[in-house]
Amino acid sequence: MLAELAPGAPELASAESFHAGVILAGTPVVIRSLCADLPAAQAARASARAALDHVLSFDTGRRPQVFLGDPAIGGRYYYSDDLSGFNFTRVELPLAQAFAHMLRHADDPSAPTAYLGSLVAPAYLPGFAEANAVPIVPPQVEARLWIGNPSTAATHYDAYENLACVLAGARRFTLYPPDAIGDLYVGPIDHTMAGQPASLATASADPERYPRFAAARDRAITVDLAAGDALFLPKLWWHQVEATAPVNVMLNYWWDATAIGPDAPLLAMLLSMIAIAERPEAERAAFRAFFDHYVFRPDGHPLAHLPEDRRGVLREIKGAGYGPIRAMVLRALRGG
Repeated sequence: MLAELAPGAPELASAESFHAGVILAGTPVVIRSLCADLPAAQAARASARAALDHVLSFDTGRRPQVFLGDPAIGGRYYYSDDLSGFNFTRVELPLAQAFAHMLRHADDPSAPTAYLGSLVAPAYLPGFAEANAVPIVPPQVEARLWIGNPSTAATHYDAYENLACVLAGARRFTLYPPDAIGDLYVGPIDHTMAGQPASLATASADPERYPRFAAARDRAITVDLAAGDALFLPKLWWHQVEATAPVNVMLNYWWDATAIGPDAPLLAMLLSMIAIAERPEAERAAFRAFFDHYVFRPDGHPLAHLPEDRRGVLREIKGAGYGPIRAMVLRALRGG
C-alpha cells in the first residue's frame, strides 16, 4: 500500500514543499484529485471527444509519431515474438487524424488502436502547459501528454522523477522497486520500444523461462488512478502502465530533482559496463569496494578522517569539486 496525499496537504503547497516533503523521501506517493480542476480534466468530464477537442485547441499542425496496433494485440504495444521487431507500426499523423483513430476504436473495438506517447506540450501544443499548470512542478519542467485507446506500456523505469496526472479515462500502475531488476528479466538496452529497456517477464506467463519473476511479483504494488488523480514515482522505479478506458489522456512531467550538475547517473553506469563489467571476478570485487567507499558511501564521507580543507575536490562535490572532477574525466576520455 502506498502513501496517499489529499488536496490541501502541506507537501502540495509549492514546488519547494513538494521537493522537501515528497521527492527527497524517495518513495512513490498517490495524490488524489491533484489535477481534477485543470481545464483538460474538466473537459474530459463532459466526454472523451471534449477532452480531445481541448487538446486540439492548442494544436499547431505538427505531425507527431503515433503507434497503431491491430486489435489482436489488445493494446499491448510490445516486441515481436522473436524480439527482432515490434507488434505495432509507427506513423506520423496530424493530431486530428490520430484522435479520429482513437474515437473510431472507442466506438468500434474491432478497429485498430492508436497510442500517442510522450508528446512534448510546448513543441506541439504551445499554451497547453500554461493553461493546465500543476504548481508542485518546477516551472522549467516540460509537460508531456500520453493519449490513446486501452493500452499497456511494458514494465520499464524512468531515469527521472515522474509525476503522472490522469486527465481522462483511467490508469493502472503496477510498480516494482529498483532492486527487483534482477527478477524482471530485462530486455536489450539498445533495442527498445520507447527509449528505456523493458521487463520481458511481466509480459509473459512462463515461470519456467523466467523463474525468478515470482519474487518480483510478490513485491508488486498496484495503483488505480481515476481522472484527476496523480502518482509520483521516484527515478528507477519499475512500472507497467495500463490505460483502461476507451479513450485516455495523461499528463506527465519528468525532471531530475536531485541533480547537482549536467551528468546523468546512467551514463556513469554505461561507462562502468565497458570499463569493469567483464574484468575478472576478483578485480570486479575490488572495484565494488572502491565504488562503495567513494560513491555509495555506506560509512559516510570517504575522507572524513581528514580536515575539511585537506579533502581536495572531494570536500564538496556539488560545490567547487564538480568542475575539476568533470574536467579530469573528460581529459581521460580524450586521452589527454
